[in-house]
Amino acid sequence: MGNPFFSFGISFLLSIVLGRPASFLAERLNLLDVPGSAPHKQHARITPLAGGILIVAVLGGMAFLFRASVSHDVWVVLAGASVIFAFGLWDDLKGLSAIPKLIGQFIASMILISFGVRVQFVTILFAGSILPIEVAEALNIFITLFWLIGITNALNMIDSMDGIVAGIGAIASAFFAVATSLSGQPILSQWSAALLGVSFGLYIWNGLAARFFLGDSGAQTIGFLLASFGILYNPLNRSPESSWIVPIMLLGLPIFDTTLVVLSRFRRGQRIGSGRRDHTYHRLVMLGFQPKIAVLLTHAAALGIGLVAYLTFYLPPWLALTLFFVTIFFSLMFLLWLERQPTLDDQPAGNPNASN
Repeated sequence: MGNPFFSFGISFLLSIVLGRPASFLAERLNLLDVPGSAPHKQHARITPLAGGILIVAVLGGMAFLFRASVSHDVWVVLAGASVIFAFGLWDDLKGLSAIPKLIGQFIASMILISFGVRVQFVTILFAGSILPIEVAEALNIFITLFWLIGITNALNMIDSMDGIVAGIGAIASAFFAVATSLSGQPILSQWSAALLGVSFGLYIWNGLAARFFLGDSGAQTIGFLLASFGILYNPLNRSPESSWIVPIMLLGLPIFDTTLVVLSRFRRGQRIGSGRRDHTYHRLVMLGFQPKIAVLLTHAAALGIGLVAYLTFYLPPWLALTLFFVTIFFSLMFLLWLERQPTLDDQPAGNPNASN
């Protein structure tokens, strides 16, 4: 695949070329999002759910063309992402309950764990001194499952308006491409750049042209890939006491949005997995921002948090951790304030600013 710029260019070009065929295939498979099929689905026309098809076509094609540049760990991640895509496609076609979705995510996560792709920081920091090695390894597995399933669902939940997930995917993968390049992981940097390219393509097809939606198959696949890259990120030249905060910060916005939604629905006695218009984007719209401006604000927030994460590369561990916890504190204050703001569900249905 050469360097990350080449990977980005090929991936972006493929995503532009294959966008219309992916949309056509989604229509032929009856992968369609119908307006009014759920209370939060207030878009204007029947729209193909082609995002996942495009992601798999582009990254699968690149894996075949440049298979010499695919490491063992990347093959494992792509295998797990294929399971996520398959279950997401099933959900887009039939509409699954929460349990089958979680089963698919669990299977995909266990593929990674079984082949050695898991977090290691508990063992590095605490095994032998504070915790027995067996306990540390068990905690590594638990955190890996929690991280993979949590981020996969977070990207799926935040997919509340055209362009949001594609933009977040582009921003996070761009930072991962830089971070992994700085950490001496060229193959992972190339694949992060490839995800950046397809995310840019998705942004054009979904965010600008509004030609198709990502669907569960698209949003979950992006989430799983980003979560997996976060696990594979291994900066050997940085202190393990603080390097673990980088993936969390790079995916801070979907974590923020998921926390907001879960807290809001729990406090109101609503089902956590229900489709509602109560995400960060919806609350920004209710605060008076135009829909496109609200989307851009979410992307600006993701970019800002990413820049803070990038800053921690050059700070001593204690200062990086201080900055991390200060960021969490102010994010929590904003979350608690935003949670009390009205949502689009607090007004009559049919509002033109509704989600997809």
